Amino acid sequence: MKAVGYVTSRPIQEPGALQDLDLPKPAPGPQDLLVKVAAISVNPVDYKVRKGRQGTAEAPVVLGWDAVGTVEAIGSAVTSFRPGDEVFYAGDLNRPGSNAEYQVVDARIVGHKPRSLDALSAAALPLTALTAYEMLFDRLGIARGSASRGKKLLIIGGAGGVGSIAIQLARQLTELTVIATASRPETIAWVKERGAHHVIDHTKALPAELARISIDVVDYIFSTNASDKHWEGITAAIAPQGKVGLIDDPEPIDVRMLKRKSASLHWELMYTRALYATPDISRQHDILNEIADLVDKGVIKTTLAENFGTINAANLIKAHALLESGKSIGKIVLGGF
Repeated sequence: MKAVGYVTSRPIQEPGALQDLDLPKPAPGPQDLLVKVAAISVNPVDYKVRKGRQGTAEAPVVLGWDAVGTVEAIGSAVTSFRPGDEVFYAGDLNRPGSNAEYQVVDARIVGHKPRSLDALSAAALPLTALTAYEMLFDRLGIARGSASRGKKLLIIGGAGGVGSIAIQLARQLTELTVIATASRPETIAWVKERGAHHVIDHTKALPAELARISIDVVDYIFSTNASDKHWEGITAAIAPQGKVGLIDDPEPIDVRMLKRKSASLHWELMYTRALYATPDISRQHDILNEIADLVDKGVIKTTLAENFGTINAANLIKAHALLESGKSIGKIVLGGF
């Protein structure tokens, strides 16, 4: 089968950083699906893994943690899918990724693709939707519906892939006041279109920016990037007994700064359930099915921003380079081989 991967970790600008490969077609285990991949999206985790993981000639590294495809075969223990089903998922860090014609994935972390979206539009959703949903409702414990009325949520990095879907989930499923950060005209417009009530500039001090819109503190902060750089502002802006959630890989931060306010810190890694085969691993199946239903009802929209074309090494190199620049908006997708 065709795939894109590498043997030696190297900067994306160097020759061979990603290569077109021909690999054996995998076979599903008892709990797995064999999926014929139709479309993928690219996330920061792709380049982060590329920078730190080495492969071998016998086992090249195949990246990719977002996919849409069609089930070709199922394992003996699978009951929730059958061949021919269209699915979407974000996969497992411990297994070969979706930058390949065929991928094996645990059925318990797979959802049925939204019927109303084409493959490219659907491919933009799984990883970011799972991350945003798990942070808002599983980690921060935000109440849905009117129970959240009167509370405020600050999303740092509102125009990124995760921020883009987090804004929508918070606006559509809760009654929070949603504040998002953005700093460029195009990103400010993007987060407003996603539904943010207010937009503030993360290149400036967060407390001062909140004061500009007559807000002193917020009940929840969801930081998607540069959390170490914003940490002083985060700890100043969080309300007493508030909750702070992080998904990035910050430099060391002083969590003691939260003590005076009895504020709590929460981590979200979308891969935790798959990495540890947690007892609630199938919750990701349920979340993805709920996301698909919300999309089909017109409640949530895809965050696709750019289509980089066919799935091959040249196009994936361009996608990695743009993500590493920190200037991307929404999600980058590719489709077909």
